[in-house]
Amino acid sequence: MEQEARVAVERSTPLSISPINLRGKPRFGENVIEIIVFVCGAISIFTTTAIVIVLFQEAWLFFGSPEVDLAEFFGTTTWQPETGRFGIWPLMTSTLITSIIALMVAVPLGLGAAIYLSEYASPRARGYLKPILEVLAGVPTVVYGYFALTFVTPVILQGLLGKGNVEIYNMLSAGLTMGIMILPLVASMSEDALSAVPRALREGAYGLGATRLETSLRIVVPAALSGILAAVIVAMSRAVGETMIVALAAGAGPRFTFNPLQAAETMTGHIARISGGDISYASIQYTSIFAIALVLFFMTLLLNLLSGWVVRRFREVYE
Repeated sequence: MEQEARVAVERSTPLSISPINLRGKPRFGENVIEIIVFVCGAISIFTTTAIVIVLFQEAWLFFGSPEVDLAEFFGTTTWQPETGRFGIWPLMTSTLITSIIALMVAVPLGLGAAIYLSEYASPRARGYLKPILEVLAGVPTVVYGYFALTFVTPVILQGLLGKGNVEIYNMLSAGLTMGIMILPLVASMSEDALSAVPRALREGAYGLGATRLETSLRIVVPAALSGILAAVIVAMSRAVGETMIVALAAGAGPRFTFNPLQAAETMTGHIARISGGDISYASIQYTSIFAIALVLFFMTLLLNLLSGWVVRRFREVYE
């Protein structure tokens, strides 16, 4: 009886199965694609590293010059390289003012468009409206610049505020036009964040008697806050680095002013103007371009790091 019981147990014990190689033998095409993807990634990393190295090398020539004082660079409000006065604040203030004006336009309009596309629009309407909105992102920035110079300033601003109050080149016109330019970025990223909110949260709010507007503003928007804030910060970074709009519409001379109706040159606009002029290589004016670019690089880097922190800090995880 014991022998029969042992045989029965042995028969009921499952046989050991050798692991199956689910991946299988790699095919030649997959290896080629893997190599191509690796090469593309390596080239992008190498290019970024080379740009940063060149930027730091040229900026070091500027900051290492006996004509430049760091206290003067970060503590004065006059930028005149031809006279040896290097105060970065006129360029920084105009850059920040135009970017803030752009956000004041793009954030409410872009967020409103995102809420409509995510919560109110039918799939058919969304399929038509979202591509139309994203067409704005494909318009060349030089077209936006001439639009600001030939339409926004003379027709809108001078028509509303008077020609004597608004200069032809002004920061307000450049900021408003930049807001239109970055509007698709805010709307698209915010709409993606809103659409990622689980449907169960909306249904629970509707079940408690909330209206669609209350559900959108009190449930969906707070749940997608991390994505919306990241969209705003990325749009700010895009506005800070914009060149052609501010080069054409904001002005062509460094000016320390907080009046958006006056002309003032931004950091990117100054770089575009000076680099296109007749300056000698390795001169103090030439290396000052890379010093401004280095400051701009750290500004955008901090904005990108802040965007990543916001996403990690306010991300909602749903199971």
